[in-house]
Amino acid sequence: MAEVIRQKEVTAIPVMTHPGIELNGNTVRQAVSDGRVHYEAVMALTKRYPCAAACTIMDLTTEAEAFGAEIAFSDEAVPAVSNRLLPDAESIYRLQVPSLAAGRIPAYLKANLLAARAISDRPLFAGCIGPFSLAGRLYDMSEIMVLIYENPDAAHTLLQKCTDFIEKYCQALKLTGANGVMMAEPAAGLLSNDDCKRFSSQYVKRIVERVQDDSFIVLLHNCGNTGHCTEAMVATGAAAYHFGNKCRMEEVIREVPPTALAMGNIDPVSVFKDGMPSQMRKTVMDLLEQTKDYPNFVLSSGCDTPPHTPLHNIDAFFSALDEYNKG
Repeated sequence: MAEVIRQKEVTAIPVMTHPGIELNGNTVRQAVSDGRVHYEAVMALTKRYPCAAACTIMDLTTEAEAFGAEIAFSDEAVPAVSNRLLPDAESIYRLQVPSLAAGRIPAYLKANLLAARAISDRPLFAGCIGPFSLAGRLYDMSEIMVLIYENPDAAHTLLQKCTDFIEKYCQALKLTGANGVMMAEPAAGLLSNDDCKRFSSQYVKRIVERVQDDSFIVLLHNCGNTGHCTEAMVATGAAAYHFGNKCRMEEVIREVPPTALAMGNIDPVSVFKDGMPSQMRKTVMDLLEQTKDYPNFVLSSGCDTPPHTPLHNIDAFFSALDEYNKG
């Protein structure tokens, strides 16, 4: 991190694994279920692109499945929670925090272990979900927005259980040799800044305080933030903040401490997946110009690049960055 901030050139860490899955001729279902297929996708991209760090899959269903949620899988699309696990507030109190042997957790630990052993030229960042986003997947996103006002005690009980499991998972990811974890907390962007502090940030902060050190960092991702809850994000004490394309990077970066990384925020759908290389070049150049006064900026996608993102757009992303750095 210190080197990234100190050096003159801008570095890039796009959040992407699906292009690697497709490069190897595998399906999404295979990659999210088999740790070796997952690892091989990470390696394919590590060998092809000069990312400042390697990233494993951003899957927002893994932890929910461990708790017992029903997951819908597809060969072509990311997994999704298909049914609400917790039907009412009373069920929250009966919910048990699962072990790390539940669901696909072992497959994800295997992918990180294999990648950490194989990658020596850059850091490896694992992935996990954030507490409020996990709670929303277990209780239903619309319902939990009501619960936090009608029964905040039940909401905090659920959030504590989610936090306990995520912390345990992060400790295990740390033991694989990963150098950090990108915590996806997009649902927190639905909250006001104050509510984000109460129902997300205080729980994220607990995890940060227990797992973050000189060899392992937390990168907090919130693509639901339009700029209204950046203060709440920074209150977590995470080492890096990853922003989505709904916010203006040149504005939110002002609230990020200069010793922390601010990452983002090229649109993963309209530019990475559906755009043209010329559009990618212009978008990257404009963003780099807007953030040129911030040494802690790291160029990235606004979220995980989706399946069927063309390689020529990713090539254009890195080509534009190289052109900017040489200029």
